[in-house]
Amino acid sequence: MKNRLLPGYAALSLLAVAPGAWAHGDVSCNAPKAEWRPSVQLQRELKKQGWTVRRIEVSNGCYEVYGFDEKDVRVEAFFDPKTFARVG
Repeated sequence: MKNRLLPGYAALSLLAVAPGAWAHGDVSCNAPKAEWRPSVQLQRELKKQGWTVRRIEVSNGCYEVYGFDEKDVRVEAFFDPKTFARVG
């Protein structure tokens, strides 16, 4: 009986992880690296807007920001490294 349940549990665990993976697939930025502004500047701008930035990474040519927005809501947001416009 236990063996019959394993495929179902495996499928459910994939569904729990998949939405995060899909969210990253749509987002990309095309600015040449030479035109990027420093991520520290983005962090300063977001802080002025009331954000708390925990971490900034580069993903698909964008700055990926992890933290909390001005409403103290946990966010994972993508920004163009040249313009700092939010993408995705």
